[in-house]
Amino acid sequence: MSESLDTDKLEREVKSMYRDVAESADAEFHFETGRDLADRLGYDPDDLEYVPDPAIDSFAGVGYYFDMVELEPGEAVLDLGSGSGMDAFVAGVHVTETGTVTGIDMTDEQVEKARTLAAANGFHNVEFRRGYIENLPFEDGSFDAVISNGVINLSAEKDRVFEEVSRVLKPDGRLALSDIISEQRLSESIKTNADLWAACIGGAEQVDDYTAMIETPGFKLIEVRDNSQYEFTSQQAQGACQKYGVKSISLVARKR
Repeated sequence: MSESLDTDKLEREVKSMYRDVAESADAEFHFETGRDLADRLGYDPDDLEYVPDPAIDSFAGVGYYFDMVELEPGEAVLDLGSGSGMDAFVAGVHVTETGTVTGIDMTDEQVEKARTLAAANGFHNVEFRRGYIENLPFEDGSFDAVISNGVINLSAEKDRVFEEVSRVLKPDGRLALSDIISEQRLSESIKTNADLWAACIGGAEQVDDYTAMIETPGFKLIEVRDNSQYEFTSQQAQGACQKYGVKSISLVARKR
């Protein structure tokens, strides 16, 4: 019998890692964080002017998709795995005071940090909730758009995540995300290693499997693009990139 992923251990490891991201953004991780990363991925400096610096410092995204999702003033947006709030704050700028942004994250320290930053910086239209992206605490058809950055690869139930996204989106709503995928299917030893999952490697789905999971609950893919400017920093992660074609993509899809 093949080994299986210890999902309880995975949750502990992911929470521990992103607790560290929230509390000490300049520590060493398998991935980059901060403003230099945001600039290289393509974030608009004008948007970042409005984002609280501590949220930028703790930014650990893997791509940029705001040009693909084209958020409009007045829209309701959900950010899956919102961390310290960087993308939620950018979304808040785009939807203006007439719109709303809700971030959901399972790590207490990230949620508390994001809430504190929102209150201290006048983001009255942005709120943060603790919860799981596989079981969203929202009514059907609550949002115009759902966004996510470098998070869904960390879930052991990706198909469930996309079903939930479809459920909470309004008809014709958009899903825009950046995430880590692989060109080849990963070995069982990598897929059952919670440490490599927490490092955004082990959970990387083969790209065709990943897009099929998005299309199954009724999404139509509009655009998929590679984020060649994103790089892993640890040797272990770089090895997986070379062997299996692990890389970052951004995509946008529309609910049918």
